[in-house]
Amino acid sequence: MKDAVHKVLRDEQTGFRSNSSYLGYSPVKVNCVVMRGVNEEEIVDFVKLTKDKNIDVRFIEYMPFDGNKWNFKKMVSYAEMIDTIKSTFPDLQRMSDHANDTSKAYKVPGHEGQIGFITSMSEHFCGSCNRLRVTADGNLKVCLFGNAEVSLRDELRRGAEEEEIWQFIEEAVKRKKKQHAGMFNLSKMKNRPMILIGG
Repeated sequence: MKDAVHKVLRDEQTGFRSNSSYLGYSPVKVNCVVMRGVNEEEIVDFVKLTKDKNIDVRFIEYMPFDGNKWNFKKMVSYAEMIDTIKSTFPDLQRMSDHANDTSKAYKVPGHEGQIGFITSMSEHFCGSCNRLRVTADGNLKVCLFGNAEVSLRDELRRGAEEEEIWQFIEEAVKRKKKQHAGMFNLSKMKNRPMILIGG
C-alpha cells in the first residue's frame, strides 16, 4: 500500500501541474489524516507539495470511528499542526473561509496551492456544517458522527413522491443535534466505520 503514493505522485506532470485541472478538478484536494507515531513527521513535506502545484492539502484530525482503533494519544491537534508548519514556514497566512466551509484555509506566501485543516475534534464546526451524506445502502446521515440514520432507500421503494422525499430530508435535518458528543464520548458510541459511510 505504501508504494501506491509513488504511483499517484507520478501523475504530477498532468494532475498536479501548476494551473491545471485533473479530471475537471481544480484544485485537486489531497486529504491527510494526521496520526501521532504514524505520519506527523510528514506534515511539512505535504505543505511543500503546494509550492509549485495547484493542490489543496487538507490535514484532518484523527477521529473516532468503529474499527479504526482510535486513541486520544494518537490525535495531533490543529494547533499542534500549525506550530509544526510555522517552524518551517513562519509566514504561513490564514485565508478567509466561506460560510459553510469545513476546512480552515491557510497559504504559504508564494506557493501555488494552499492547505487547510479539518478540526472536528479540537475545534468543531457543527453550527455551520451543512453536510449531508447518503450511504451506499441508501441511508441519510445528517452528521458524520451521529449514529441516527434514516432510510431514503425505503422511502423511494415505497413510491414516495418528490415532495415527500424533500419533507423527509427536511425533518431529518431538523432533528440534527447542535453539536457532536465530543471526542471522548464519540469513541464510546456505535457508528459505522468511515469506509462504510463514504465521503
